[in-house]
This record gives sequence, C-alpha cells and structure tokens, in this order.
Amino acid sequence: MSDSTQQPIKTLPLVFDEPRGRKKPPPHLADLDEAGRKARLEEMGLPGFRAKQLSTHYFSRLVDDPAEMTDLPAGQRDELVSALLPHLMTPLRTMEADRGTTRKTLWKLFDGALVESVLMRYPDRATICVSSQAGCGMACPFCATGMGGLQRNMSTAEIVEQVVAGARSLARGEVPGGPGRVSNVVFMGMGEPLANYKAVIGAVRRLTDASPAGLGMSARGVTVSTVGLVPRINQLADEGIPVTLALSLHAPDDELRNELVPINTRFSVAETVEAAWNYAAKTKRRVSIEYAMMRGINDQAHRADLLGDVLNSYGDWGWVHVNLIPLNPIEGSKWTASDPADEREFVRRLEAKGIPTTVRDTRGREIDGACGQLAAKE
Repeated sequence: MSDSTQQPIKTLPLVFDEPRGRKKPPPHLADLDEAGRKARLEEMGLPGFRAKQLSTHYFSRLVDDPAEMTDLPAGQRDELVSALLPHLMTPLRTMEADRGTTRKTLWKLFDGALVESVLMRYPDRATICVSSQAGCGMACPFCATGMGGLQRNMSTAEIVEQVVAGARSLARGEVPGGPGRVSNVVFMGMGEPLANYKAVIGAVRRLTDASPAGLGMSARGVTVSTVGLVPRINQLADEGIPVTLALSLHAPDDELRNELVPINTRFSVAETVEAAWNYAAKTKRRVSIEYAMMRGINDQAHRADLLGDVLNSYGDWGWVHVNLIPLNPIEGSKWTASDPADEREFVRRLEAKGIPTTVRDTRGREIDGACGQLAAKE
C-alpha cells in the first residue's frame, strides 16, 4: 500500500450469488403486490377480497396478533393469516444505547440465519437501518459483516418485516419520546443491497406503496447503499423510484480502493463514480458518498484533494455530498478511526473544493450497532 508499511490486506473472495440449495422463506403478503395477494388467496380457495383487509392490518394498523383482526371471520382467520402473514423472524435480543433511543435487534430467520436491524430515534425523525442479506459477500476487510461471508439473500418480506417491527415499536411507545412513526429507512445493515436486487426493489416498493398496499413512505426517506455494483446502479436509475443512492467509496484512487473495497477490481473508481453521477442526473437526487475514515490508510490530505477533484470532474451542480464516517471499532481489528485533527483537515479540504461534507453522528457504537459492526452473533 502506497502510504503504509503494512503488509497487503488479505480479504475473502468476492461472492455475488447466494449458496445454492437454501430453502426459501414462506410467501408473505409483503412479497406480493395487491393483485398477487388476491390471487394467492383465490388459489387457496379463500376469498380474494380478504387480501386488502390483511394488508390493512399489517401495513396500516401494524397488528401482529390475529385475535385483533376481528373483521376476519373467526372460522377462516387462521387460514387467512397463515396464507399471507406467516411468521418470518423471531427477535432473539434487543440491545439499547443512547438512553433507549437506539435499539439493535438480533433476528433469527426461519432457517436459523441471523441478521440485525438498528432503530435510531432523533428529535425530528426516526430511522431504521435494515439488513438485506444474512452476511455479505463483498469482503471489505474493515467491516465485521464482510468478514463473515455471505449466508444467503433475504426475501422482500424479511426486509420489510424489519421496518414494520420498528414501526410497531414506535407506534406502541416502546421507544422513549412517546408514540411515533418510521420516517427514514436506510439499506445500510448487513449485506450488499444491490447484490440482492430483486428483493430490495420489492422492499422499496412495499415501503413506498400507498397504504394499505404498503407503508406509504416517501421515496425520499429511503436510502439504498452500495459498494458499487455499476450495472445495478444503472438499473436502479431506471426504476422510477427516487430513492437516495449512497455510494460506499472509501478511497478516491484505484490502488487503495482495490484493497479496501474488492469490488473495485471489477469496476474502477472512475466507472463507479460515473454511475453515481448518472444516477443523480437521471433521478435529480443528490448522491451521498460514504467514506469511512481510517487512520493512516485513507485519511491523508492528498486523498481529500483527490476525492474533491474526482467528484468535481462531473461538475458542481449539487449532485453530490460526502458523508465521512469515523471508523467504528471491530474486536480484534487493526483498523482504527482517524485522528480528529486529520478528520477536520479532510473536511476543510473538501469544502475548499466546494464539496458539501458532513461527519456522521455515529449511533450505537457501544452495542456494536454502528456502521460496519453488524456481525449477528448469538
């Protein structure tokens, strides 16, 4: 590595596809659009119009107890619920930080796979960080999830259920601050969202579909993160859903990014940033560049200048902002956060080049619930 005497970083191989032969979770109404829900009930000899009632209970009323679904006939209720609202995941443990306003939940999926989600309540909003895969195949060496490898993709409904569970907690006043609602969803938990593209897009549609077909959220409140799967970024730009794209760049030059973010050996910094720029141009949504600050690795002043030059090469029409992330500690890792003075200088240099820059307010670090820390251990 050019700025370090350390040995080359050893990483796992990149994995794009989940292992074969994994069983699929049972179909759930969140996997289906309105027509699909109705068709599923009719295929089972049940009245199709009940699908809308079930959707209302799930997405609008946030009900999880069939006994509360009193508009469903008692004799048919269990059958209807098992057809469209099967049990998907079990909470094993919830850990709290920030006086209860940050809550990390460890979930056990139907096949024993483990994932985590993090609910963060702020004075003006509530954000839930969701997982899209059990594990991750992108092999970034500074990330606990990446070091665990990929177990499997999650289904659309498994992704959505994390949000609905968070919405229930807020609605029931279980999070300090009184009853509330989820305003933002970030696909920044376990997994590479664009490597599980179909399920993630399905989840985004369920989150943004008008109630009771979905949760009725604004697409502007949804952020999809990626390490840079260029063909999928281009595909996302054509979906017609103006979610925010967050690109985990972490280095402005190919030599370093090849080591920190192994997908860069497939798609260079130039190709990746161009895809992000193209996304901003098509959707008119500002792209967020995520950059984990690592002491002595990627936090040098010359890299701040280079990052500014790379981004400015596409014009300064407000298409981008940089979100610096103080590296979160991982047990047994040699990686450490940047010195605060180096972080400030990095910000100063980017701002001097006209790049809007923020430093992320890290939540949940002490419960291993912050960026890069999700390892889903029992």
